[in-house]
Amino acid sequence: MTVTIPDDTEAVVYDLDGTLVRLTVDWDAAAADVADTLDGRGVDTDGMGLWRMLERADELGHRDAVEEAIAAHEREGARRSERLAFADEMVTDLPVGVCSLNCEEACRIALDTHALGEHVACVVGRDTVATFKPEPESLLAAIERLGASPERTLFVGDSERDAETAERAGTRFAYVGDGPTTY
Repeated sequence: MTVTIPDDTEAVVYDLDGTLVRLTVDWDAAAADVADTLDGRGVDTDGMGLWRMLERADELGHRDAVEEAIAAHEREGARRSERLAFADEMVTDLPVGVCSLNCEEACRIALDTHALGEHVACVVGRDTVATFKPEPESLLAAIERLGASPERTLFVGDSERDAETAERAGTRFAYVGDGPTTY
């Protein structure tokens, strides 16, 4: 599971869920709550997955309500999260950040729950910036907060979305484990 850190690396940014911890979130229930939220606002959600519903809510000015519906599930899931073995390999001699598709507050709860927060200089969640992964804005915001350059930052994640985010941001990328997680 070890990730090799290139010698000229200025900072390391980690994805959270599936990389350092596993949030215990019932994503089907979260999607049902989001669908109910949007349906109550007259938005047809038929056939939409959770992230498409979030995008649609953003387009129609309902993002805050949808964010809260998702975040409530994520915060609870962060409190009940599982620390993954890779968390023991977290870098502590370089600036460290977290860039996650989860909301910032859930990230902070999970990091604190597993005594990882003291090693993390910045957290950028889905709700910290205007766009979310695979758009590069969240990763670039973390890198800027760490005072590093994209080309000398390593982003460590578990999904193809993470790899795409790194590519778009111009950073190096390493999978935790042997490749993208599927679950």
